[in-house]
Amino acid sequence: MCCVVICAVCAACVLMYYAPSGCYDCCIRCIGAVPYPSLVATLLCYAGMALFCGCGHEALSQTEVLVETYFARNVQDFVVMASFVKYFQYVIYGLASFFFLYGILLLAEGFYTTSAVKQTFGEFRSTQCGRCLSLTFIIVTYILAFIWLAVFAFTAIPVFFLFNMEQTCHNINILAETTPSINQHSWICMDARQYGLLPWNAMPGKVCGLTLASICKTSEFYVTYDLYIAAFAGAAITLLALFLYLAATTYNYAVLRFLGRKGVR
Repeated sequence: MCCVVICAVCAACVLMYYAPSGCYDCCIRCIGAVPYPSLVATLLCYAGMALFCGCGHEALSQTEVLVETYFARNVQDFVVMASFVKYFQYVIYGLASFFFLYGILLLAEGFYTTSAVKQTFGEFRSTQCGRCLSLTFIIVTYILAFIWLAVFAFTAIPVFFLFNMEQTCHNINILAETTPSINQHSWICMDARQYGLLPWNAMPGKVCGLTLASICKTSEFYVTYDLYIAAFAGAAITLLALFLYLAATTYNYAVLRFLGRKGVR
């Protein structure tokens, strides 16, 4: 990023004060050394993690309130879920810090490998240590991509649950308009136990009929639903960023290996 700032200053210098061509050539070399795939991946990673961590943290808190209010009468029934929410919120803090630092490291590695591949800075060349470091980043990023793929799939569960809940409420409202008897649609329920949110012995563990429809009309429900969708989108963006990191680092490492075999050290 510092290189980009320097280039912007140099470009302004060229345009405003007609600086000598040396500054212009420096800017061109600097721009050529910017690892644009790694830079885009870093921006996507930060945006995705901001969505996932911020919205996911608040969505978990809202979920705990919904389950405690409507799906469980006994405190012991949702104590496991409350503990999970608490610990996963701490995990979110750690994820945000880790990916912030890891994104900086991958961006710095992208600047190093791009400069080494293009041989931009005179005597600067790829070394055995540099290639080993690039390979390490590739392996770690592969592992993170597989782990985050599981996180991405896990994030889809609450979205699926709330989507089904909204559709069920919609069906109840249609039946309520067409049938005068409440008993005609009181059998339509949403069971939180089927999705692993509560143990099977939780009471009532489910809501039915017009009670369920009234829950879907609350602002808490829609806020929670929107937050989970945003967290799901953030997980998808982060996964895309990891794939871009993999493509960029693998390509740069392959070129570094090729230069090493050609005797360029």
